[in-house]
Formats: sequence, C-alpha cells, structure tokens
Amino acid sequence: MQAYLLDFANFMLRWLHVIAAIAWIGESIYFVMLDNSLRTPKADEDRQKGVFGEMWAVHGGGFYHNQKYATAPAKLPEDLHWSFWKAYTTWLSGFVLFVMLYMTSPGFYLVNPGSSWAWAANLSGWQANVVALLFLLGGWVVYNELCKRISPNMDRDGVLSLAVAVMMVVVAYLSTQIFAGRAAFLLTGAVMATAMSANVFFWIIPGQRRMVAAMKAGEAPNPLDGKRGKQRSVHNTYFTLPVVLLMISNHYSFAYSHEYAWVIMSLFIFAGALIRQFFVVMHAGKTQPAYPVAGAALIAVAFWVGMPGNGASRDVMASEEGTSLAEVEAIIESRCVSCHSSDPTQEGFSSAPAGVIYDTTAQIEGHREKIREVVASKYMPLGNMTGMTDEEREAIAAWSE
Repeated sequence: MQAYLLDFANFMLRWLHVIAAIAWIGESIYFVMLDNSLRTPKADEDRQKGVFGEMWAVHGGGFYHNQKYATAPAKLPEDLHWSFWKAYTTWLSGFVLFVMLYMTSPGFYLVNPGSSWAWAANLSGWQANVVALLFLLGGWVVYNELCKRISPNMDRDGVLSLAVAVMMVVVAYLSTQIFAGRAAFLLTGAVMATAMSANVFFWIIPGQRRMVAAMKAGEAPNPLDGKRGKQRSVHNTYFTLPVVLLMISNHYSFAYSHEYAWVIMSLFIFAGALIRQFFVVMHAGKTQPAYPVAGAALIAVAFWVGMPGNGASRDVMASEEGTSLAEVEAIIESRCVSCHSSDPTQEGFSSAPAGVIYDTTAQIEGHREKIREVVASKYMPLGNMTGMTDEEREAIAAWSE
C-alpha cells in the first residue's frame, strides 16, 4: 500500500510539474515573441505617451493590440499582471519529485559506482544527497557570479553567453563523473532550471517591483533594473528547450549510460539553444534556417556518438559461444524479475518499472534487444541492487537464440 501511495503521489506531482512548466514556458515564449515582434507605433498620440512599440494580432476570433512603454506610463492600473508563480511552482514541484524519486533511494539512483573518481564511486546514500544539493546550489552561484562579474551593466552579454556555454559543458562533465547516468542528465537540467527560477525570484521580479514602486512615486525607474531583467529573461529562453529535453531523458539509456554521455548532453544543450534562436530571430522578422540546420547537425553528431560500439560503456562483448534462451531466462529470473513482474517483490515497487514485465518466455523474447542494451551499458539492474555479475552480462550479450 505504501508503494502504491508513493506512486500515486509521484503521478500527481508529475502532472502538476508538467502543467506548471507548460504554463511558465508558454508564457515566457509568448513574451519573447511579443518583445521581438514590436513595431514602432504609427499614431503620434501613442509615441507622445511613451509607447516604444506595438503589435496587432488576431487570435480566437478577436483582435489584440499590445503596446510596450519605454518609459513610465502616465498611470499604472491596480490589477497589473505579474508572472512568477508559474516559475516557482515548476521548480518546487520538480524539486519535490527529485526528493521523492532520487533522494529517498540515493544508492540506486544517485551513486555512480562505476565512476573513475574513487570518492564519487564510494559515496554513501546521504553523502550523495548532500553532493546533489550542493551541485544545484553551486550551479546557481557560479552562473550568477558569471552574470554579475562579466556583464554587470549588460554591455558584454556576448562574452557572458560564451562563458555560460562553457559552464554548461563543465556541468555536464562533472555530473556524469559524480552521479549515475540518469541522475546526471536530470541534475544538469535541474541546474539550468534552478538558474531560471532563481533569475525570476532574485532578479526579474525584484527589479520589476522597484520599477513599479518608482513609477507610483513619480520617480524615474532605474534603467538597469529593466536591462537586467531582460538579460536574465533572455538566458531563460535559451535554457528552455535543453531543460525540457534533459527532463525527459531518463527514458533513454543509450544517452546517459554512454562513456561520452557528457558530450551527448552538451550537444543536445547547444542544439536546443540553436533551435530556440531560430524562433527568436524569426519573431524579429528574420528567417535564418542556418540555426535549425546547425541544431540538427549537432543532434546528428549526438546520434553518431551514442551509437552502440562508439564508447567503452558498451564494452560487454559477446563470447564466441552463444547463450541459450533458457540460460538467459535463469539470469533474468534471479536478477530482474523481482522488479520486472506483474507482482514485484522488490521493496518500493508497486508495479514493474516502465511497465516492462518478464514473467513469461514470450515477454523476455519480446524485449531481447532492449535487455541486451541496458545490461551491457550497466544501467540495469538499477544500482546493481541484485548483484548481476560481469559473467552474467557477457552471457546476455552472447544471447543467440
């Protein structure tokens, strides 16, 4: 019953997390599109009122007229719309999910026993939890310091973008060395997601509140507040697509179980940023197909890197003598069926992970290629909780009939 309750809570939290993320990302993308689609107002009256740009749109059977003020408007309404709870809800629900799914079983999901760094391979469960939290906090601190030191007045944002790109490659590399593959991808995405939410909490919203307070007091707002908010919002929009990809990556072991998982991850991050750039410039009235083409090229490189045989993580080789189905069944019965069954006996599992069941010969045969892949990559069994030996992995790699 306890496992079922945890599964149901996980299910509902995922739903909340996805709903909040859709709302936040959708609104963010909309405002970036709106900002880049603004045109100089045609009416003299609007220009005299301080309107910087406007956009006419038609949607849902109606017409919309959006205007942006470069300076303080004559009067601010009491019902001014603010955008922040979607960002906070997305991060908070995601963090609770991380605690429920990863931090409650860190020995299975966080610890990387195959790490070449002895201290990481030998982390205990609570130590892995602490390192994961420090990893998230450290990612935000480093990113924030880069912004403050390289482009404090938003006059060196190009250099800052390069520095953040280098930082994300370093984060990808460190995560794959310290944490288990699936957790490494998730935590790299979480570093970006944390930066996105923290940008809203620490910079964008406080700056906007100061601007509104100055306007209501009849004072001129500090232009740096607006520029800094724009800088962080721009970073958020380029993080968006990579974060979404990394959050769904836990279903695809070919990527995170690879020896060069950090390279694959970095390629995906840059591909997502390039594809996002295409839409950003398109809304500004320019069509530059080179961006999605470059993004697709990086994805193609990631596909090539991740191919079976292109890395030491696929180093479990088949022996010359084939392994029979009966021998494979015996291994799966002792090492896999405790979780992958219609009635799991492994504590903490109320149903088979991903719905994959090995109760019958037909079910095992139907998953032949996937079994060989996840066993060879040492992704399964999770944390090798059932103690599968290298000899058993070689036997499954040599499965011939």
